Amino acid sequence: MELTYTKCSLTDLQQLRQISEQTFVTAFEKDNNPNDFKNYIENAFALERIKEELLNPNSDFFFALSNNEIVGYFKLNVGIAQTDIKQDNSIELERIYILAKYQNSGLGEQFLMYIKSIALKRNKKMLWLGVWEENKRAIKFYERQGFKKFDTHPYFIGLDEQTDWLMRFDLGTL
Repeated sequence: MELTYTKCSLTDLQQLRQISEQTFVTAFEKDNNPNDFKNYIENAFALERIKEELLNPNSDFFFALSNNEIVGYFKLNVGIAQTDIKQDNSIELERIYILAKYQNSGLGEQFLMYIKSIALKRNKKMLWLGVWEENKRAIKFYERQGFKKFDTHPYFIGLDEQTDWLMRFDLGTL
């Protein structure tokens, strides 16, 4: 499947909020406490919150499209927008989601190739991300793509404290 990518703008706000919530719910609802999850969704994907993130000059959202249809999206952070590492030579992949009907078709690898190319164009040395320690499938995927665990951090779904693995890819290996 051939993909094109488009950077999101304010005109994409409603669509971005909708796909953000939809993909997160599909991925994680079944594994979390319903009340904690509901509260998290209401806050994390509120229209004003997504708008604030979209307007942050240190963050970029991109839609991935196939035949002009959105198949997924991702969010990159640099500088002070990064959640943990705030080094000038690093870039955070905060979100990467593919709609359920397009999963298991090699799109994740295509997304990462494009993301790595963005990071290189921005003269970054390291691409990093956080992934829930219980998301074994995603961890294996990132390991196959050359990411290595280097730390952990807490991630809260409502009041439920979970642990994310922090994983990095050294862009100098490309």
